[in-house]
Amino acid sequence: MTTVSVGSAVVEVSGEGFPVVMIHGLGGTSNMFFPQMQALSGFRVVRVDLPGSGRSPRPVGALSIEGMAQAVLKVMEATGVQKAHVVGHSMGTIVAQQIATERPEQVASLVLFGALAEPAEATRNGLQARAKLARSGGMSDIADQIVANAISAHTREHFPAAAAFVRESITRQDFESYARTCEALAKAQAVDAKRIKAPALLITGDADTVNPPSVAQALADRIKGAVFSSLDRCGHWATVEAPGESSRRLADFLTRLHR
Repeated sequence: MTTVSVGSAVVEVSGEGFPVVMIHGLGGTSNMFFPQMQALSGFRVVRVDLPGSGRSPRPVGALSIEGMAQAVLKVMEATGVQKAHVVGHSMGTIVAQQIATERPEQVASLVLFGALAEPAEATRNGLQARAKLARSGGMSDIADQIVANAISAHTREHFPAAAAFVRESITRQDFESYARTCEALAKAQAVDAKRIKAPALLITGDADTVNPPSVAQALADRIKGAVFSSLDRCGHWATVEAPGESSRRLADFLTRLHR
């Protein structure tokens, strides 16, 4: 595994084979896809810490979904990836859709965990309030709220290490960068999903209260040929709440495309 910096993003690159580019969501890092690495052993995996997230430095100015998409495209160029399967989680699914409509020739497929087209109005307002809370020193409070509301009760009871991982991912974020990421997501606008031509798989936990299955299903209905799949007793952070099943469905989908 190699760690590189490309512009404003820190990137983990590992393995050999057809490229898979992985994009985390708000409060996440490249590590949220670590449970899928064994299942992707036959691929070259590029996991990105988006600008301002994880180990990537605090951005100079405001963040935007469009800017994040450009950062991922620069990562792809710098790592020699001409075309890739693009995997996203939550906010990362919006970034992935942006790339799929802007550079369709570079996207072999989309796998979207906890997908959405754009935030609802109430969510936009909540994200703006969360940005203020982050700047006031409330990252621990934000983390506690996310664990209580975005992680399923089944996960919290039976897999407390997964809940602890999510809490740690949030509390380790730079507060100002996190606030700017909240503001970027609050302003996100849906792309025309009918323009997405790549094969797509959308996976959402049946207990996801952040982007419920109905939200992902509605998006899948707008992408030609897209497949929707739900995970039992799983909340919003599917890759760490249901790592085995998430990995299996991801690997099965990608493997079928290479037969």
